[in-house]
Amino acid sequence: MQSGVDTSAPVYSKNGAAVREQTVSSGLNQSKGSSMPKKNPVSIQSINPKVLNAEYAVRGEIVIRAQALAEELKSNPGSHPFDEIIYCNIGNPQSLGQKPITFFREVVALCDHPSLLDKPETHALFSSDAISRASRIINKIPGQTTGAYSHSQGVTVCRDDIAAGIAARDGYPANPEDIFVTDGASPGVHMMMQLLLSSEKDGILCPIPQYPLYSASIALHGGTLVPYYLNENSGWGLELNELKKRLQEAHDAGTTVRALVVINPGNPTGQVLSEENQQDIVNFCKDEGLVLLADEVYQENIYAEGKTFNSFKKVARSMGLEDKDIVIVSFQSVSKGYYGECGRRGGYMEVTGLPKDVKDQLYKLASVNLCSNVSGQILVSLVMNPPKPGDSSYEQFARERDSILSSLARRAKVLTEAMNKLEGVSCNAAEGAMYVFPRLYLPKKAQIAAGEAGMKADVFYTRRLLDSTGIVMVPGSGFGQVCATSLKKMAISHTLYEELI
Repeated sequence: MQSGVDTSAPVYSKNGAAVREQTVSSGLNQSKGSSMPKKNPVSIQSINPKVLNAEYAVRGEIVIRAQALAEELKSNPGSHPFDEIIYCNIGNPQSLGQKPITFFREVVALCDHPSLLDKPETHALFSSDAISRASRIINKIPGQTTGAYSHSQGVTVCRDDIAAGIAARDGYPANPEDIFVTDGASPGVHMMMQLLLSSEKDGILCPIPQYPLYSASIALHGGTLVPYYLNENSGWGLELNELKKRLQEAHDAGTTVRALVVINPGNPTGQVLSEENQQDIVNFCKDEGLVLLADEVYQENIYAEGKTFNSFKKVARSMGLEDKDIVIVSFQSVSKGYYGECGRRGGYMEVTGLPKDVKDQLYKLASVNLCSNVSGQILVSLVMNPPKPGDSSYEQFARERDSILSSLARRAKVLTEAMNKLEGVSCNAAEGAMYVFPRLYLPKKAQIAAGEAGMKADVFYTRRLLDSTGIVMVPGSGFGQVCATSLKKMAISHTLYEELI
């Protein structure tokens, strides 16, 4: 047997000089150095099935198609019967031209670059109360920088301001130790699902139609979504009998329901709950031993005359209920309201009523992620504690806030009226939040065409709408809506408003 070394093949070193490469020629050694392609260790069959089961319609297949069309328009202008893609699939105000609130941006900028506080020209460029607020915040952050890790629940000064804002809003005290500052509301929802769901036998009552964050997070954490259906005919009302019915069905199926999700104002349906309805929901959760997960991120977005926002904690306290009586977790975000700071990823959850040993475990979950981004923490503290009458920034702040909210209310009205004028379309008025959810009555031929294309009818319509007009909407089925109806979510956007008028 020969040595197995062949020195005939030249190769080149980094400096270009010819050297000899020893190549293996024996059968035994060839097997060791085989260049046969290896199977990829990751496949669609091998990944976590919980990921496969999770769906997120607001950034799903229609949006992916829209992004591809946008690239085609860039590379080949005029290739489609529209010139731009109008994204109405998600509330993203600043992408559509909404200006940020000046005071918020000034404070965040100064905290991110605190050396500006010592420069004389800063007083000519920034308002005096923005300078004083930034100085107060940055001086209470360890290390006096937004670039360092913070406490896992959030910077103490930010949690203090958030708690003060909650107390001023509700008229009841709030404890900074109950505040967990998060990168938007979504991580808080995921943390609660991790805490509550131990297996598929644990369920969460969720509204249908629902924001798909909830169905996706329940799937990812291995639980069971227990749907309860909002009544479109009563303005997307939340009916207590429906909750009781679905809870009983879940129990009969062997599912232990751990919590009730309520989105108020509604997403995607836009309803605002009455205080009486909220009291019924609070009593339901208390009596059934359910955690009340209150998505309240649209609390500033109220458009209907006579409607007001009341937090579930405020309602519970007004009923004489305390931490020992009910567990309430409320979520807030800087992405919505009049601020629309989606990309800043700031939010919080206020957790009341959890036993201390359980709350310690929630803190452990927060600690695994180290902390939320500090600039987002500062922003959410400003949202909950904005300028007050008498502050030098107040008049400009109030003018900017009121202009945005009145514009949103005007567009909600225009959009709803326009929808109801269309043939085969009906739409409940948007009382709050940032969306409308119209109902489409598709003709039989359209339903047949959808079936032939292998699509659900609402997906088929939404895809055709995109390909014909460049408008991105979300199929109602993406929100779990009943199959007998075909509904779409549409964000109230500057661009769409201009299109309608």
